[in-house]
Amino acid sequence: MPAGDATARARRLVATRRQFLLGGAAAGVGAVAAMGIDRAMRPAADAPVAQPLHGEETIPFHGVHQAGLDTEPQAHAVFLALDLLPEVDRDGLRRLMRILSDDASRLTRGLPPLADTEPELAVTPARLTVTFGFGPGLVSRVGGRAPEWLAPLPAFGIDRLRPEFSDGDLLLQVAADDQVTVAHAVRMLLKDARSFARLRWSQRGFRRAHGSERSGTTMRNLFGQVDGTSNPVPGTPEFERAVWSNEGWMAGGTGLVLRRIHMDLDGWDRLDRSGRDQALGRFQSNGAPLTSSSEGARAEFDEPDLAAKSAVGFPLIPAFSHVRRSRGEEVIFRRAYNYDESPVGAEVSDSGLLFVSLQADVAAQLVPIQRRLDELDLLNEWTTPVGSAVFAMPPGCEEGGFIGETLLV
Repeated sequence: MPAGDATARARRLVATRRQFLLGGAAAGVGAVAAMGIDRAMRPAADAPVAQPLHGEETIPFHGVHQAGLDTEPQAHAVFLALDLLPEVDRDGLRRLMRILSDDASRLTRGLPPLADTEPELAVTPARLTVTFGFGPGLVSRVGGRAPEWLAPLPAFGIDRLRPEFSDGDLLLQVAADDQVTVAHAVRMLLKDARSFARLRWSQRGFRRAHGSERSGTTMRNLFGQVDGTSNPVPGTPEFERAVWSNEGWMAGGTGLVLRRIHMDLDGWDRLDRSGRDQALGRFQSNGAPLTSSSEGARAEFDEPDLAAKSAVGFPLIPAFSHVRRSRGEEVIFRRAYNYDESPVGAEVSDSGLLFVSLQADVAAQLVPIQRRLDELDLLNEWTTPVGSAVFAMPPGCEEGGFIGETLLV
């Protein structure tokens, strides 16, 4: 066969193969399209049943108490402290709180604020709460009568406080089960406040994702320990007495203390399990006190027997343990979050706890506990408070009202 004829035949074969492949691909696309049309035309009865979405859950903004205090903690939280601008007076603060309250009430219902430029981000409330607190400087500026406990905590020997995590005039606690929801709400609220105040600090915390464990499970901090076992239960008489104030403009409100506690996870890694249990006074595995003889999850809530001794006469719960040092007549409600930042240098972790406590009287309830922990608590070897702030959390408001009206009206 002449060379020219062979070349022409080869070209025809290639063209034929190419046409076959392209034709097959086109047929495949047509089949996929047909399948799509078929699925689109199926009756609604054949469609899978829609599952309820956690993102649609809402928590009412209005009420006797502010939401976000006795609310079951959400997965994500941001704490923002603002400093009021020098020119902001009582009237200015009243305007600010009206704006913030209105936008917060909308966001918590899954509705965009009036000036929201990204309204699509507001439609998933995911149990969003926005909670406001007043610092000593704010109350003083408007001529209000501050509770005696509304002041920085006493200086403790273990403290290494940094100004970028301490104090502030106005607190915004923004929490939800979705991080996008939190980020959007924070941006909207800071835009509201920028003509009245400047951001002093921002602290972000997290817990387990919503739905990843049973409701009511005690949170674990990044040491792996249960954190908040002895909390009073919201709605009970003990909780009502411990948390809610009944005095003046604070009636229905509470005191909030935020302590940023750095945790030396790298040092903690070198401690064996027995040493960890002794430092806390509880078994890390299930949170049960070292004197517990129970088994299972409920053992966590056994009452610690501080008088129990070993066969050779030593306390089963050591004198230096956190459980023994924190135990007393005082009752507080813990609502803490973990934090985890980018490590610096050779360390593996820069992590810790945003210790949040609620109590009607900070001086009478929290300070005595903190003094005992400051004096002797083995956990101090691995924990360092680096931030501290105290705020008065006003009562809630009804529709048409605003947070802080009991002080500002």
